[in-house]
Parts: sequence; structure tokens; C-alpha cells
Amino acid sequence: MSKIEAPRRERALTPTTVASSRLLWLLGPALVAGVAYLDPGNVASNMTAGARYGYLLVWVVVAGNVMAWLIQYLSAKLGIVTGQSLPEILGVRMKRPLARRLYWIQAELVAMATDLAEIIGGAVALYLLFDLPLLVGGIITGTISMVVLTVHTKRGPKVFERVIVALMLIITVGFTVGVVLSPPDAGQVLGGLVPRFDGANSVLLAASILGATIMPHAIYAHSSLARDRFPEWQGTTATRRLLWATKWDVTIAMAIAGTVNLAILLLAASALQGVDGTDTLQGAYAAIESSLGAAVATAFAIGLLASGLASTSVGAYAGAEIMAGLIHVRIPLLLRRLITLIPALVILGVGFDPTEALVLSQVVLSFGIPFALIPLVWLTAQRGRLGTFANRWFTTAAGALCSLALVALNVVLLVLVFTGA
Repeated sequence: MSKIEAPRRERALTPTTVASSRLLWLLGPALVAGVAYLDPGNVASNMTAGARYGYLLVWVVVAGNVMAWLIQYLSAKLGIVTGQSLPEILGVRMKRPLARRLYWIQAELVAMATDLAEIIGGAVALYLLFDLPLLVGGIITGTISMVVLTVHTKRGPKVFERVIVALMLIITVGFTVGVVLSPPDAGQVLGGLVPRFDGANSVLLAASILGATIMPHAIYAHSSLARDRFPEWQGTTATRRLLWATKWDVTIAMAIAGTVNLAILLLAASALQGVDGTDTLQGAYAAIESSLGAAVATAFAIGLLASGLASTSVGAYAGAEIMAGLIHVRIPLLLRRLITLIPALVILGVGFDPTEALVLSQVVLSFGIPFALIPLVWLTAQRGRLGTFANRWFTTAAGALCSLALVALNVVLLVLVFTGA
């Protein structure tokens, strides 16, 4: 590995251009980071929750989305105001090389676990659509993601954002068409907004939904995406407008992600409740085909493929930024893509159960949540670093409560997984 030039960044904005830019021009980073909220892990968690418990966990999806809004906004704010990503700031603050490397290893493992789930999701989608062997599907998914990453390297973040947003639109159509054809009961949906559980397994699923929704690599990536999109603009009056636009950006991204995730859960609750096998992606596809027809099942598989392609590209980008920020080494995105592709291909090649691999990847993500979330809330509360843009006390309190709740739920998830409850 050697130090090389950083990826191309967007042209610098001037105060005049920022002030006069239309809101639409300033959107994008949150939509890219938000793809992490639509990955195959989310699909599996929400589908299983709806099929097993009906509308019981609707409130978990809504609550997770609200928490995600705050967390992603804080991450973007950190990147815009400081001009540095979360990994970069932590890399500077950690003076001891051993501590920095250990932190990097856990963050890197999180990024690789995320990538594993995305590649497997893409491979399963290609199997469902074209009956391709999972290993071949994994290779194709990895290859297409390399093309997407080439767009970022060669054409810059704006064009990369357009590609990811296009995939997000495909995901949205693919995962919501079923619930349009099989609308849920409005009364039961409202009843699902009341927080409650139904035994240990429902707690496990709630933790899985939140673990799949709020992901460490998305927290790292969003600060980098915002930094790259709005470089060299810290401490100016234009920053306030950028943060205003970022609130809209995050709101739109979370509205899309929340709607899609809710649609998946509601589809399973209204049409697949009690159907065996829906706790796997293949089983969910078969159940949808049986209940709603081949066209809806095909749309689901296409959405799953777009989900795998988009989220694995963002995951590879996040991993590169984590490495560059923490240990100051940047390797070409495509080389990194090739390296991180290997674990997923090995798992697919040896015939390991894809659903089991998705569950294990969620466990690894659970370990990584506190390492990303707590520093983010702490750093964005520092007036010495963010000046007048530092969190107000209630924002920090809300961030601390979200951190506490998510860490506690992820501990519950780990206990339930390791005890086999």
C-alpha cells in the first residue's frame, strides 16, 4: 500500500455561488449515505418482522428512521463545518499509533461485514432473476460495483451521486409495488405505532431492524461525502445555508428510506404473515410470487439487486475513507474493491448459508455502533471545533439518548444471538 492522491472532489464553492444555488443543487450526500438504509440486511429484517409479527414492529421502523435523521445530520454537519471526515478527525486526535490502528481494525471489520452483506444480497438477486450460481452472482455484483466506483474516481462525487440516486429509485419502485397492490389495513398500521414487544424474538427482530438501519459505515461515509461535496468552506456565512440544505437532504433521504423499509414490513404483514420460509431472501421471493404473482416477485428481486449494487459501492467508498482517515493510507478504490470482494466470494463459493452470513454480518455491525456514534455526538458538541455550529444542549441530549438506546439494543441483540434465545 502506498499513499496516493485523494479521489477527485467537487469544485470549490464561493460564498456567492452557495448563497445563490438552488436547493436541488445542494442535495445529494445524504441520498448516497441513505442507500445504506436500503441494503439487503434491511430487506431481510423488515420482511421477517412483518411475516412473523404482522404490524407489531411498525413503531421500530419509524423510531429507527427518526434516530437515523439526527445521526446522519450530525455526521454531515461535522464534514461541512470542519472540512474533515469523522475518521480524519479521530485519526488526528488519537496520538498513540496502537490505539489508532486498533480503532481502524474494528472500523475496517465493520465496513467489510457491511460489504459482505451487500455482495451476498446482489448474488441472491441474480440467482432469483436468472438462476445464476451464487458465486457467479457475487462476481458480477462485485464487477458492476467496480464500474460504479470508477465513476466516483473519474467523474467526481456529483456524478457518483446521480448513479446512486438512480439505483435508489429502482430500489424504491421494486420494494413498494407489492404494498400498492396489497395495501395494508390502516387501523392495524396505526396500532403498530404503539411501542410494544411480544417475547424475546420480537426484541431480537427489533434490534436487527435498528442494527440494519443505523450502520457505522454510513456514519463514517456521510461526513466524507459532505466534505467532498462542499470542500474548503468552513466558518463562513455560506456554511449556514449548506447546513439548511443538508437538513432537507437528510429529510428527503430518510423519508425515502423509511417509506421503503415500512413498505417491505407492511407487505409482509398484509400478504405474507404466517407463511413459512420468509426469514430468507429466497423464501420471501417465493412467498411473494405465490401470493402476489411473478411480476411483483420480479420487481422485488430487481429492487434487491439494485440495493446490493448501490450499497456495496457506498460500503467500499466508506472503507477507503476509514483507512485514509485513521491510518493515513489511501489505496485505489478499485484495488480495495477487489480485496474486500474476496471474503464474500469465499463464503458464496463454499456454500455457506447466505441468510446466516447476513445475520453474522449484523452481529459485527452491532460491535461497531458505539465506536462511531459516541465520538460523533461528542465531537459535534464541541464549541472549540464547530464554533457557533456546535450542537445545542438539547441536540446533544437527543444524540446521547439515541446512542444509549442503540448501544443497549445492540447489546441485547448480541446476547440473544450468542445465547441462542
